[in-house]
Amino acid sequence: MRAIATDRVAMLSLVGALVLYSFFYPAAYQHQVARDLPLVVVNLDHSSMSRELIRKLDAVQAIHLVGIVESMPAARGVVEAGEAEAVLSIPAGFERDILRGVQGQLALFGNGAVLGRASIAMQGAALAITAFGQEVALQQAQFMGIPASPPLRLIERPLFNTVEGYGSSIVPGVAALIVQQSLLIGVAVMAATRRERYGKLRLSRPGFFGIASAFSMIGMISLLYFSGLIFWFQDYPRAGNLSGLLLAGALFISSVVAFALFCGSFFRTRERAFQLITITSLPLFFLSNLSWPVEATPDILVYAAQLLPSTAGINAVVKLNQMGARLPEVFSELVKLAVLTIFYGSLALWRYRPGPAKHGSYIENRDIETVTMVSDED
Repeated sequence: MRAIATDRVAMLSLVGALVLYSFFYPAAYQHQVARDLPLVVVNLDHSSMSRELIRKLDAVQAIHLVGIVESMPAARGVVEAGEAEAVLSIPAGFERDILRGVQGQLALFGNGAVLGRASIAMQGAALAITAFGQEVALQQAQFMGIPASPPLRLIERPLFNTVEGYGSSIVPGVAALIVQQSLLIGVAVMAATRRERYGKLRLSRPGFFGIASAFSMIGMISLLYFSGLIFWFQDYPRAGNLSGLLLAGALFISSVVAFALFCGSFFRTRERAFQLITITSLPLFFLSNLSWPVEATPDILVYAAQLLPSTAGINAVVKLNQMGARLPEVFSELVKLAVLTIFYGSLALWRYRPGPAKHGSYIENRDIETVTMVSDED
């Protein structure tokens, strides 16, 4: 712990980066849901019904009506200028067809350049069109003298992500990955530092488990810092199964530390740790299959992802903390984490195994911080 505290780079990786990301990363999703996405309307009907539909469109939270134009070429120009994400076309004769009992026709177009924004804008428009269509159906039935009752309404109530926000769904999983990556960088930096100073990575068994315990303590505090304080501050779902989270978190951190010790044993310079580990964060998150369906992932990647602590760890932590899952429901993830801890722990013990001195050995004098080279004869 003293060696970590006196290493500025390690402290920045294990503590500074963690605190920075805990506020910096959720900031992009503070609004949770997309709103006021621009939409332009082509109104060729100029009727009372078309104006009523436009009023309903402007009342939807997801979209913002930026204008009403007279032709599709004009609407296309608005989209190409980046001022609208979707276009709703109301054809001539829209009200006349409805009054005749014929189904009215509408055309809805989205900007293919930015599919995510266009999709949300079109969904918002679809909600307004659906509500308008239900009212028109009642009017048609009454006009034709057919008794009609209001249609059934489907009310959706989310169980876990109650605000249906993107931040609440994505940040909890990313938080576990941030903890893993910070540990990987921190362990790799310290291991490379030891190699630079003392040559070979030879540790006694007590020394090995002491180092693993120090990093495990830091990792567990980091995970609880995210799962408790930050999720409370950001008002994300949390504390669904606290006792289960403590067990899963301990297994997750132990597997990450074992994995980090094994991987860190291959680094010879401190800088290389940042170069190789930082670029893997995004692929590791997608391989966890939290935001990308496992059914759409090639089988070879699915199998390879099982060798990463983040795959089982992210899913276990999210299920327990955000969704309140019981331990039997995350049993497979817990078993995988335990197996990975044993597997990578054994490999790390082998990599750091103490061996007989050959052609000289390195002895560290901790009192005066010097390294002395002695021969086998000495």
